[in-house]
Amino acid sequence: DIEQPEEGKLLLMTMRSHDQYNTTIYGLNDRYRGIQGERRVIFLNKADIDALNLETEQIVNVTSHYQGQTRSVNKFLVIPYDIPKSCAAMYFPEANPLVPLDHTAKLSETPASKSIQITLSVS
Repeated sequence: DIEQPEEGKLLLMTMRSHDQYNTTIYGLNDRYRGIQGERRVIFLNKADIDALNLETEQIVNVTSHYQGQTRSVNKFLVIPYDIPKSCAAMYFPEANPLVPLDHTAKLSETPASKSIQITLSVS
């Protein structure tokens, strides 16, 4: 089953950058996605950036929502990227604080790091 975000929320997945193996970070550049010298970024569909009245490289705070719990991280740059509408992506471990520990995959019981409902606020 593919989870759909609730109204007004985006569905976040965490991912590795280029030159990152597991949680070890070997550089601040991500040649796969054109990022130079920065890891505190959130990748969004251009349509979502427009709908949320955001701008490229605007600084935002990110809050996850799960069963009445919220978790937040601050000061991430908005980056337009070819990602499905209503979705977002961030690097881990920077986004790890957003992952609810009791939100796990059904079969593996691993944290649901690819399916986190979030909202954004301007920093």
